Amino acid sequence: MVLKLLAVAVLALNISCTEAATPVDTAEVEAALETRIEHAHGIGYVIGIIDGDERRIITAGVARKSTGAAPTEDSLFEIGSITKTFTGILLADMVLKGEVALDDTVASYLPKGINLPMRNGKEITLRHLATHSSGLPRLPSNIAPADISNPYADYTVDQMYAFLADYTLERDIGELPEYSNLGMGLLGHVLALKAGVPYETLIKQRILEPLGMADTTITISADRRFLLTDGHDGEGKKTSHWDLPTFAGAGAILSSGKDMMIYMAANMGLVQSALSPAIEMSHEFQRNFGQGGMEIGLAWFTAKSSDGDILWHNGGTGGYRSYMAMNIEKNFGVLVLANSNDSSDLIGSSIIKGELASIVAKEKIEVTLSKSDLQRLLGEYQLAPSFTITITVKDGALFADPTGQPQFGLYATSKNEFFLKAVDASISFIEDAKGSVVSLVLHQNGANTPGLKLTADARADLKADAEARQTVNGAAVTVEDMAKLLGAYQLAPGFTITIAKQKDGLTAQITGQQAFPLFAKSSTEFFLKAVGATLTFAVGDDGKVTSLTVHQNGQEQEAKKIS
Repeated sequence: MVLKLLAVAVLALNISCTEAATPVDTAEVEAALETRIEHAHGIGYVIGIIDGDERRIITAGVARKSTGAAPTEDSLFEIGSITKTFTGILLADMVLKGEVALDDTVASYLPKGINLPMRNGKEITLRHLATHSSGLPRLPSNIAPADISNPYADYTVDQMYAFLADYTLERDIGELPEYSNLGMGLLGHVLALKAGVPYETLIKQRILEPLGMADTTITISADRRFLLTDGHDGEGKKTSHWDLPTFAGAGAILSSGKDMMIYMAANMGLVQSALSPAIEMSHEFQRNFGQGGMEIGLAWFTAKSSDGDILWHNGGTGGYRSYMAMNIEKNFGVLVLANSNDSSDLIGSSIIKGELASIVAKEKIEVTLSKSDLQRLLGEYQLAPSFTITITVKDGALFADPTGQPQFGLYATSKNEFFLKAVDASISFIEDAKGSVVSLVLHQNGANTPGLKLTADARADLKADAEARQTVNGAAVTVEDMAKLLGAYQLAPGFTITIAKQKDGLTAQITGQQAFPLFAKSSTEFFLKAVGATLTFAVGDDGKVTSLTVHQNGQEQEAKKIS
């Protein structure tokens, strides 16, 4: 998904769709991980695999550079946003016990006088928070950390309340999903308020103790700190550990490979306990999530696969990455814990797909370029209708600024080839016949996404296009009309067109291609300027959209709506 290609090192989400499990060669995984360590992609790893009745833990690298000791199944890692799945299971458990209901308003569990944003008379519910559909932003804007290396340590509940009281929702509640660490942190907070105990105590009582996860915690006791690994940034430097007192439900948990294997087995139905009904409920479909047929339950994501659905989540903090994915139908699951910024998603999804060669890393030899070589690359490159990468230079170093994400350093291997140390990605710059740079290609997680370099005129055209996209004869197509069109339409097996809502209108994305903006001719007919095609949507007697027809090059092709 283009808008998430450059992973944010802040409780990151990088949606990845995986295929079916194949037998895994332990020695081959170990060898592949060693190449990532050798070429400075990562520091240490714990890999867990469940394959039918077999369970394996593979380790590589070091837990701490200072000691050189290898990580073990007991080593502790920050698991980041996988914490959200614990919060989802906690919510399900409290629903099944009659303590809360999914459609209870969040405000009803907050102290008197604390106000939450509303829109069109609708209030945010627990379900909205658990499915990232509350309309709340990814993070509050009033975060101003005293220590940027531990950015949430001093963010207080009162600050969160103040932000919520002043925030104006930009769209209707429940209209569209948008990943929100704020929303999930708020969910953990209100569940703890309802139970009358801190979030950490609540998950220990409701989840960790029933499953026998003795090493999983938020607060590490002094006698167990020796098990804590060091986290590392993209350049391999030691990072600070993160504290998330207010956003605990979004990403505060630390755990070991041994405990997370118990957790994965429980979610695969291989460990039965009193918590099993809540675990199963947390997996159940709640709504579609973004493009590509992705679905969400209570925090858990489900990626559709031809060989069984993949239940998954990932996580990232300042110096750690984590990934868990399960093909429950095939009794196959993968866990990745890394004490670096390396791509746990790439490693985990490659194991699930049986493509271990994708894990193997090659040496990146950095070269120094002249000032003129760097200047020719500067500019703004568009990869999607509302997503650009701006290339800048400072003190002789090149940087990439993706829309809505932090700045990333770029490191040259040649005049037009660069790699990123902060995430496992690279960028190629493309020249025209005259030698001028006209575009770039972002290479990440097996995808190659092109981005056209924008001229001043092109940027002006984009602004005009954004203003005109959803307007017909001077009148805007309504939000309700657009909402009916959202979803996936199947052109052929494994080949779909996904209609999605972006900030400035609708987009259409064909499997394996970038998303293109749609321009309205009516409430059911749209055209694509980029490829010279028209889409017509068919509406049934009940007012629901049933299919779309693609008109292009004198041909017509119908696609039935499947989600």
